Amino acid sequence: MFRTAIDRVLTSLPTRAALNFEFFWYHGRLPNLANPVTFNEKVQHRKLFDRDPRLPELTDKILAKEHVARVVGKEWVVPTLWHGTSLPPCHERIWPIPYVLKASHGCGWNLFVRESKDQKWSEIERTTDFWLGTTFGIPTNEWAYSSVQPRLLVEPYLDDIATTPNDYKFFVFDGKVHYVQVDTNRLKNHKQYFYDRHWSRQAIEYAAPATHDDIPAPSSFEQMVWAAEQLGATFPFVRVDMYEVAGIPQFGELTFYPNAARIRFKPKRIDTELGQLWPISQSLASS
Repeated sequence: MFRTAIDRVLTSLPTRAALNFEFFWYHGRLPNLANPVTFNEKVQHRKLFDRDPRLPELTDKILAKEHVARVVGKEWVVPTLWHGTSLPPCHERIWPIPYVLKASHGCGWNLFVRESKDQKWSEIERTTDFWLGTTFGIPTNEWAYSSVQPRLLVEPYLDDIATTPNDYKFFVFDGKVHYVQVDTNRLKNHKQYFYDRHWSRQAIEYAAPATHDDIPAPSSFEQMVWAAEQLGATFPFVRVDMYEVAGIPQFGELTFYPNAARIRFKPKRIDTELGQLWPISQSLASS
């Protein structure tokens, strides 16, 4: 349940006090929750005030697929091999290897089964029992997770088992892609790159080290931009995560609270520049 020791403190505080304390702990100052300016302040503001009923549905990794299929087409959706509220009996766990076992109601709750030897069921059962018994996002006050039904799902493993596909995270503000964060080698030697919507490299460092080298745009980049803007059209901000496998773009997930507002941008001005792109509705601004 707790990501870090600080989470134990946060769960003991009222919501606004917890958000203030959390922000101070990670950013060295209090956030302006009444009139947020930076991107990370606006993530905290969303946690406190935004109760858009669509957010839980689109945070749910199972239900989000249905929405994506309706908006941009079912070909964008990674197929679900199985889903349920608990693991099925052992004799029914016959999913084709390689596959990924995930929790529908959390972030980063994934188990990668690349080979038969990875099916250590006693360990897997302990992990999935923990997932199913946990409401993700309580310490960080990420409200959207609170209404998602705890479930498990299995998907085919994307790409070669020796690698992980690049993760393309599109920052969509008011229906327009402005930046894309690219994560490579997430399991080993994780690196991160930022580009604008025209694939021009940006000098931004965020949640993982950047490098001086460059990477080519995926062949389906323009399709990805289109899909991200369709999916983000009715939100002031959403991050749309995608992959490309053998030249084919695939939807990953919709993210409404990137890194729970705990990561600093470098240089610092980027936090403000991104915040300026995120419109806060009058009803939320007056909350």
